Amino acid sequence: MKKLLLAVALLAASPLAFAADLESIAAHAQASQQPAVTVWVSSTWGFRKQGAARELNEVHQLFGAHGYEVVSVEPYIENGDLQGFFVTYRRK
Repeated sequence: MKKLLLAVALLAASPLAFAADLESIAAHAQASQQPAVTVWVSSTWGFRKQGAARELNEVHQLFGAHGYEVVSVEPYIENGDLQGFFVTYRRK
């Protein structure tokens, strides 16, 4: 419950970014010194069964290179199917 409240609080405090271009989102967050940023990482593009963890690791490395650390990873499941993840990062 605490994780959910933290995610909601950070989501309200930071702009929600959809992961169309994660590199530019990370660069913009770093340049504007945003304290936190939340992105949507979709699992519907073919990596759901084989590479969801790999995709999340790549996103974590990308944001880590821009000075952010993971705060929360919340899966979104609809009708029993994994749709993606809301990932929140905060500036180190």
